Amino acid sequence: MKSKKTISRFAKLLTFVSIAALLLSLTVCTASKTGKFRTVDEIKKSGKVVIGVFSDKAPFGYVDAHGRYKGYDVYFAERIAKDLGVRVEYVSVEPASRVEFLETGKVDIILANFTVTNARAEKVDFALPYMKVSLGVVSPDNALITDVDQLEGKTLIVAKGTTADSYFTANHPKVNLLKFDQYTETFNALIDRRADAFSTDNTEVLAWVLQNPGYTVGIPSLGGLDTIAPAVTKGNTTLLNWINDKIKELAGEQFFHKNYDETLAPVYGNAVDPSELVIEGGVVEGTGIGG
Repeated sequence: MKSKKTISRFAKLLTFVSIAALLLSLTVCTASKTGKFRTVDEIKKSGKVVIGVFSDKAPFGYVDAHGRYKGYDVYFAERIAKDLGVRVEYVSVEPASRVEFLETGKVDIILANFTVTNARAEKVDFALPYMKVSLGVVSPDNALITDVDQLEGKTLIVAKGTTADSYFTANHPKVNLLKFDQYTETFNALIDRRADAFSTDNTEVLAWVLQNPGYTVGIPSLGGLDTIAPAVTKGNTTLLNWINDKIKELAGEQFFHKNYDETLAPVYGNAVDPSELVIEGGVVEGTGIGG
């Protein structure tokens, strides 16, 4: 039979373990709420910055025939790494995983054609914008959609977690949505005629139709003007401030116009005016956005 002292010591030990478990639980809960991130100093010390980009959304983020990441977002990512004095490690993301990858600390920055929305801004911190965008709708020439009302009762392709997904869900419930995780799947579904049209950023569908005869962006602008911006984990103030300062600094050399010339002009040619897309210094002229 155990002595009273032994039982007492066991009870104290059990209490200590219970308290420790409770504190650990509270710590984990706190971490999950605040997110995990690395400061600028920690990134520099590690020698690399981890950036989430698309691998299948040309000409903004894609992998070329040689297995190298390319595109408008990637061009900016390379400059960020250079000016941080570190190498860049790319992580391929899907539209619906962008927020999660920041919240779980899988990446330091998202540069994946990320449209700024109020809902997303509650979960991540957006830096200043570097591109303007709105939604577009592409469809076959022989069944062209030129007005959103024509989509009622028809099937529209969208990528999960995109602004097109949320916009049509909220504003056009009579449109049947066919959703995919990856952009390659969306375009393949359009080509296979599994739906009547496809909606995503107008910048992307305008580029796609130039390479794919037989399709037209019948609705070139829908849902108002939005902006594309880098995003960091909520609360990562040092990295957010560093990116904002960098965007302002790069305006002096018209960096994003150079980026456009290198990555987008070969695709768009004369079909798009760079001023319709490019933002310098984080300021959208005449709108009050950025600054």
